Amino acid sequence: MSLSDFVSYRGRIVDTVSRAIVGKEEEITLIAVCYLCGGHILLEDVPGTGKTMLFRAFSKATGGSFKRIQFTPDVMPSDVTGINFYNMKSGEFEFRPGPVFADMVLADEINRATPRTQSSLLEAMAEGQVSVDGVTRKLGETFMVAATQNPIESYGTFPLPEAQMDRFMMRLKLGYMTRAEEVSVALRRDTNEIIGELPQAVTREETLALRAALDSIEISDVVMGYVMDIIDRTRNDSRFNIGASPRGTIALCRAARAYAAFAGRDYVSPDDIKTLAPYILAHRIYYRTAVGSAESEELFRGMLDEIKTPTEA
Repeated sequence: MSLSDFVSYRGRIVDTVSRAIVGKEEEITLIAVCYLCGGHILLEDVPGTGKTMLFRAFSKATGGSFKRIQFTPDVMPSDVTGINFYNMKSGEFEFRPGPVFADMVLADEINRATPRTQSSLLEAMAEGQVSVDGVTRKLGETFMVAATQNPIESYGTFPLPEAQMDRFMMRLKLGYMTRAEEVSVALRRDTNEIIGELPQAVTREETLALRAALDSIEISDVVMGYVMDIIDRTRNDSRFNIGASPRGTIALCRAARAYAAFAGRDYVSPDDIKTLAPYILAHRIYYRTAVGSAESEELFRGMLDEIKTPTEA
């Protein structure tokens, strides 16, 4: 696979999804990075900003199956993973797969589920498999969890524990559209119709081939040193209680390779690391004082500015 294949892959996804989701090219690129790396994504934003529509459009562009789970406190783990039921006709127990058996699983308002139900996703997200009644079943190679939560509401919610947050490769926010973008969306036809007509932009085989080629993107010793400077600072800074995990280090390097390849480069630059670090590391760090997600990202970016960025040369 050549660099032009990466650039074309990213361009086709962004162009297709942008027909339905206006003005979010960079966010679509970041989701494509996460998807190509086999990671999972957490989208935090207020209701009505297009989170569900974005993931539906993305699943159409990538040609995968899409399932949505609307989490509430009464959703059980079996509602997610599936159950064994007794078939009266055959006289045998059969497995009925849950919605987790899809290419893209939208875990809507995941923090409204109880901790027990939240934990039912841990094995799926970390190992790409589900165990029910002692039987382990593999999930698809392009399996991805896209979870959403409202950062404002706290009544009736269960904050995601550290282990669950660490399973998400990225945490993103969509934000509001510009005035002109919102006017264009308000006056056009229904977004659901547009998403229904979206073509498949990339194939599963193409995704897996590019994923295998990511290791060819170089990370120099200087850039790797910059990565470790950031990681070490999160673990030794007095503002933080818990620093970034080794899983965070791996995720940052992997995502930076995809981001660089999408830009047509066969090497990772320090700017790639600085751009991606807040999305990949800020939600893995725990602060000595309680802060919201917006504040945590702001504090992280402030810390990042204190670390000397090596020049690309």
